[in-house]
Amino acid sequence: MELAKGHLYHVFNQGNNRQKIFFKHENYLFFIEKIRKYILPYADILAWTLMPNHFHLMILVNEEELLVDTHGVTSSHPVSATESHPVSKTRTINNSIAILLRSYTRAINKQNNTSGSLFREGTKAECITCRKGITHSYYNTNKGTIINISDPEKGYPQVCFEYIHQNPVKAGLVENAFDWEYSSAMDYAGLRNGKLINKEIAEEFVSW
Repeated sequence: MELAKGHLYHVFNQGNNRQKIFFKHENYLFFIEKIRKYILPYADILAWTLMPNHFHLMILVNEEELLVDTHGVTSSHPVSATESHPVSKTRTINNSIAILLRSYTRAINKQNNTSGSLFREGTKAECITCRKGITHSYYNTNKGTIINISDPEKGYPQVCFEYIHQNPVKAGLVENAFDWEYSSAMDYAGLRNGKLINKEIAEEFVSW
């Protein structure tokens, strides 16, 4: 998984052997805070959905690498070769996502008195705006869902945006996308004023 600045990506992973990754309400909230800490410094989030055994993020990468201090706190600005800043190392968005999943795994293993991998090896990222290498089919979810563009007049970002929000409906968890609490669909429906997504940026790519 290599994420490039200026491009839109669909980032996803699921539980190892399709096992659950969220066991209670607090787990979802904890993961959202991890997203806020480890992804927002690098990217704008346009859409997200957390499912019982997998997650989806639609992000626009703003920075590939940022400075972090010795406590792992990410700087609010990109690396500069001539800049003097009291930090000791840099971290890529790829590494930051990996740290997110590892730290969440440790917390869940402690909660459940378990050990081992919680997520599948290798988080996937499909580039939505790259001119080359865009695939219009995805991976199997716990329901065997495969994303595919059937309407060529519909932009790929729009299809991915809707696919992410429709996951709970396709899984039979809710009747309407905006009924699923662990998704940005509620925010776009005006039922919640969530701070995780950037609606202004989203308007450049999708409609709702």
